[in-house]
Amino acid sequence: MARITLQNLAHSYLRHPRSEADFALKQMDHVWQDGGAYALLGASGCGKTTLLNIISGLLIPSQGKVLFGDRDVTGAPTAERNIAQVFQFPVVYDTMTVRDNLAFPLRNRGKDASYIKSRVEQIARMIGMESILNRKAQGLTADAKQKISLGRGMVREDVNAILFDEPLTVIDPHMKWELRTQLRQLHSQFGHTMIYVTHDQTEALTFAQQVVVMHEGRVVQMGTPEELFEKPAHSFVGYFIGSPGMNFLDAEVRGDRALLAGGETVELGGHYAPVAGRVQIGIRPEHATLVASGGLPFAIRRIEDVGRHRLVRGELMGRALNVVMPEGVPVEGLPRVAFAPHKINVYADDWRIAPEQEGAS
Repeated sequence: MARITLQNLAHSYLRHPRSEADFALKQMDHVWQDGGAYALLGASGCGKTTLLNIISGLLIPSQGKVLFGDRDVTGAPTAERNIAQVFQFPVVYDTMTVRDNLAFPLRNRGKDASYIKSRVEQIARMIGMESILNRKAQGLTADAKQKISLGRGMVREDVNAILFDEPLTVIDPHMKWELRTQLRQLHSQFGHTMIYVTHDQTEALTFAQQVVVMHEGRVVQMGTPEELFEKPAHSFVGYFIGSPGMNFLDAEVRGDRALLAGGETVELGGHYAPVAGRVQIGIRPEHATLVASGGLPFAIRRIEDVGRHRLVRGELMGRALNVVMPEGVPVEGLPRVAFAPHKINVYADDWRIAPEQEGAS
């Protein structure tokens, strides 16, 4: 296992990049702690796979360094990095049995036969394939082949890191949940450094201890699922995390108040120094509530019952706004919306601004 450090890292697919816009990965400095479970989360094209390929050695960055522990591996080939990688689409040997597919990385490294048998059977139980270990991979379904690929990636105990590039794309939804749970259990048991690339927030938030959110080639936040939800560092994180995402309203911040474009005033949960740039306040639908009086004028456009709660879609001074209301709480006839002041975040040019004395004892 290894701590992975990215120093002054950036990458462009152009031979002679001239500006930041020419870089698929913008300059970054990050440390991935030894034994951590990380998810790389972002929309398609944001740079997740590029970053993973640089860590794995499939791609050499245009600038900067990649360190495993104290060793500079920036130019080292994948084979010298002692990693396991599981790709989006299954890579299996059709002419081999399931058992031989799982055993291949161990046999390739000269492991003892009894250890190989024990380890293969352990991994087979984890991925639910112990009953077909002696069956050839040819003819198995795509999701079964991907489970073999996952198992082969996890069969070695001595790797520096295990990298997963959207590995559950072809897995059915129920099995996705099971495999994510099993991956977490494997991580707890063996403590591998794991990096899991996905565009699915549910996969990221249920797998990782730390989620790394990428947007347009930049890491905009690294944090726990709770931190991403409660204090998104960038408006993209607020929008991307949550279902639906955070509501944003243009505002002018004056101390502990926000003046909205329509002239209404909102109480904030802290005091802010003068804020320049394009200023917005962000509030989660879960932290807004419909009320009969007080608050702000709200027009209901649609109500969606999603079982555990109801999603109310409407407008606040001409701007779309979503509100999550508990199941069984009346919604109709409530013409106003109120926000929980301490759950409001303030953003300037898309980046979160902390209130004065936030985190002070």
